[in-house]
Amino acid sequence: MRLKIALFLSVTLIFIAIFAPLIFPHNPNIGDLQMQFSPPSSEYWLGTDHLGRDILSRLGYGARISFFSVLCISFLIVISSFSVGMIAGYKGGVVDNILMRICDVFLTFPTFVLALFFIAILGVGLVNVILAIALTHWAWYARMVRSIVLEVQTQNHIMAAKMLGGSEFKILCQHILPVVFVQMIILITLDFGHMLLHVAGLSFLGLGVQAPLAEWGVMIQDFAPFVMEYPHLMVYPGLCIFISVAIFNTLGEALRDKYALDTLKVA
Repeated sequence: MRLKIALFLSVTLIFIAIFAPLIFPHNPNIGDLQMQFSPPSSEYWLGTDHLGRDILSRLGYGARISFFSVLCISFLIVISSFSVGMIAGYKGGVVDNILMRICDVFLTFPTFVLALFFIAILGVGLVNVILAIALTHWAWYARMVRSIVLEVQTQNHIMAAKMLGGSEFKILCQHILPVVFVQMIILITLDFGHMLLHVAGLSFLGLGVQAPLAEWGVMIQDFAPFVMEYPHLMVYPGLCIFISVAIFNTLGEALRDKYALDTLKVA
């Protein structure tokens, strides 16, 4: 039941993000200065901000940027960690040691601090934030993929395929890759909220999405100067982040409990 509820809520959030232009009538980046800080009304359900922009529309469009960013990050992580983790886990030996030592270098530093370092090199902007967060997360995923491969390849049917002279490519593609892919989906879902917080946090610091684009971290940054006069403005984007993180964390935990291998359940 928990899995079904979490899946329904996750799909609902993604649906809202995809179809934001059809759901929310106001342009999120265009405001009316005569409507500054308007209270909730039939036209502006959550009121307007300091530039007269509809807050509800900005929240909806902000979900698009936030979720799209995390999906791009996830794609980059899957590509990089799949390659490194599969090779390290299946080959073993010197190759495994070299690749894992490289991963250890990335895992030495806190992810947010490392992301700031990469942004300092790459520059600000959404694309660079996506690259920076992917670079700070891939090593942990590569290690998890390696652990999954080591567990899976000890199963009887894979050992039998090796004994019968099956090619490495065939064994990887037919027997190991599908299992690893399912486990990666679970890992990504579990980490979705964490990456969403990174995107919002870096945007709040002015390093990610830039104003006037609607993004939850940018909205918190915009509302910060007015927090004493209009404290409720900070609540809206903060609540969106909290709800999204809670829903995707619940979904990830439900998927892990039902489909994950022992390696993931221990992790």
